Amino acid sequence: MESNIPLFIAFRVLFNARWYYPVLAVLFLDFGLSIGQYALLNVAWAAAIVGLEVPSGALADTLGRKRLVVFAAALMVVEMAIFAFAPRGNPTLLFALFLLNRVLSGAAEASASGADEALAYDSLVAEGRAAEWPRVLERLMRWQAAGFFLAMLVGAAVYDVHLVQRVADFLGLHWTATREVTMRFPIYLTLTNAVLALLVTLRMREPARPASTASAGATWRATLEAGRWVLHTPLALAVILAGLCFDSIVRLFLTIGSNYYRLIAIPEAAFGLIGSGFALLGFFLSPIARRFAEHRSLRANFSLVAALILAGLTGIAFAKPLWGLLPLLPLGAAMSLTGFFVSHYLNAAVTDSALRATVLSFRGLAYNLAYGSIGLLFAALTRGLAGRGNADAVFAASLAWLPWYFIATTAILALAWGRIGNRTALSPAPPSAGR
Repeated sequence: MESNIPLFIAFRVLFNARWYYPVLAVLFLDFGLSIGQYALLNVAWAAAIVGLEVPSGALADTLGRKRLVVFAAALMVVEMAIFAFAPRGNPTLLFALFLLNRVLSGAAEASASGADEALAYDSLVAEGRAAEWPRVLERLMRWQAAGFFLAMLVGAAVYDVHLVQRVADFLGLHWTATREVTMRFPIYLTLTNAVLALLVTLRMREPARPASTASAGATWRATLEAGRWVLHTPLALAVILAGLCFDSIVRLFLTIGSNYYRLIAIPEAAFGLIGSGFALLGFFLSPIARRFAEHRSLRANFSLVAALILAGLTGIAFAKPLWGLLPLLPLGAAMSLTGFFVSHYLNAAVTDSALRATVLSFRGLAYNLAYGSIGLLFAALTRGLAGRGNADAVFAASLAWLPWYFIATTAILALAWGRIGNRTALSPAPPSAGR
């Protein structure tokens, strides 16, 4: 089981560090899609995750976590192959292929969510090493930071047709770079990631667990049981609520990040440098996050994250050229700390491995519902501000609303924590799944 830990870390890095992330928003537009179509594709992606998140977690608890992780990696290979080789020139066909890509991507995300983490955590439990999970998260955070650093830097560089041409000229290559070719380079690299991720998952081993019944009824019962447990376990419910509140607002900003960089006069070639800077934050924060998780209370840790997010959102609301990069530091730190703290507290709360993947999938479901909701609210906000001037003026005006939205949602979160009796001690284990 010990080999599952480095394999889990390798899978997470390969699955999540996608080379096209620094140019995500502009990539779809350069393919020939409209902003409206791009928004619809994001909705389809989120809908696929929301619809499949919890059922996939329940399937992982009944069929086996390794099977779901292998399935997720295989879906990533297919979705990236569609992305890499989609022909341009026929807008209807292109949108249909990208819609299929987004649905498969959401299905892959849902299949991996919960299953990979449950497999890794239970591998430690099987060897009596569950207390080492914060150290595993520290290693994961460092390797993911390194992976994202490389992906952000190289992904943006190979997308830049002028930079690629200069490199080709320097190497003495008699080749003319075109946007049609270079725009696919980050996608080809991500397709390579997908193939490697599939090979990694095939080497994983399933920890020994009680025999389960792989049927639709068993999956449905596992889903309901895990849902009841989450609702009746104050710690788990408090952690998931805090996670969705913090994750959704930062993810929204990351989605529109390239537009913000243009607004504050950052050249496209630097987008990758910014993304790599985000990654470096995670690298240096990992030991701090582990110490905080081990020695500070849940309330103190999440209060710190909330303060970081509020500081970052307040800063970006001013959208100052160049200086507007500084507020990205607290936002990047908050994103890294949120993932670490939620995984630490939630896995510690779930002591019955028979429901672990399903419970972790409820976390993913909550996150994506919150992200989809805030995305719709932000879209409605920009439409409501449409009379403020050109697109940049509308976008700048919409950023000013984000701190107030976060203050309101954090106040609601604080009230919810009070109602559900937030505690730092672990709640009782969930009831046995009976399998």
